[in-house]
Amino acid sequence: MHTPSHFLLLLSIFSLIKVAVSEEGICSMPPSIINSDSDSKPLYWKVTNPTLSPSHLQDLPGFTRSVYKRDHALITPESQVFSPLPEWTETLGAYLITPAIGSNFVMYLAKMQGNSKSGPPPSDVERFIFVVQGAVTLANVSGISHELIVDSYAYLPPNFQHSLKCDASAALVVFERRYASLEKYVTEQIVSSTNKQPLLETPGEIFELRKLLPTSLPYDFNIHIMDFQPGEFLNVKEVHYNQHGLLLLEGQGIYRLGDSWYPVEAGDVIWMAPFVPQWYAALGKTRTRYLLYKDVNRDPL
Repeated sequence: MHTPSHFLLLLSIFSLIKVAVSEEGICSMPPSIINSDSDSKPLYWKVTNPTLSPSHLQDLPGFTRSVYKRDHALITPESQVFSPLPEWTETLGAYLITPAIGSNFVMYLAKMQGNSKSGPPPSDVERFIFVVQGAVTLANVSGISHELIVDSYAYLPPNFQHSLKCDASAALVVFERRYASLEKYVTEQIVSSTNKQPLLETPGEIFELRKLLPTSLPYDFNIHIMDFQPGEFLNVKEVHYNQHGLLLLEGQGIYRLGDSWYPVEAGDVIWMAPFVPQWYAALGKTRTRYLLYKDVNRDPL
């Protein structure tokens, strides 16, 4: 168990450890260089180029920040394992959250190469994709296609025939779950991007919130984009029945899960079971942005 004193220690350590990677390995870098480097990189570049990746930890054998517990998990880049995705071509995937962990959904990263194509989800399973690198073409059986670039996304209803194709390379975060159907309600394909979604009111909170899917009853989950400026934090220490799957797209901070406090940064993935206490504070000199899965609109029974 971690006490508040451990949290203060983590804050002190995290503020001191600003790491960057040189040809020799991990070294300290002046803040001005860190900022100018970040400004020159594409959006969400640290998701696929994390500070602490497997190649950067060769001098620390056995080290990982990943943690798996009964009610939460932190899956960090150095422990993500990629292998061919079933029925996808020229694509490697890393399953990060699955029902084996205790979730009611699947979350994985898909790295598509040149001339790659997606496979279909299982029967009665809905799919959500969010592009974090490159571009893909989404097409349906009617021949209608959409180009999805970084920060674009698509929701595909269950049993909706579609394909994703990539001519060069791309990285996607994908959520899938077996649709919890309601009589007389159906979902529809959605294609959009984060910047097209309005900022929503967050009473009692100071972070910025966008919801990427409709809040109406047909949809049994939503995807939130949440932005924190350095020093901002959640006011509510949440404990609720909803499950979460989270990908840190930008920034760094401290995440409380249960009685533990974890330093986190872009590229980290978190699973939160129902009723696990959860809280976040943003640190560093740039904003935190994370993408958050949340199941909604269904009776827990």
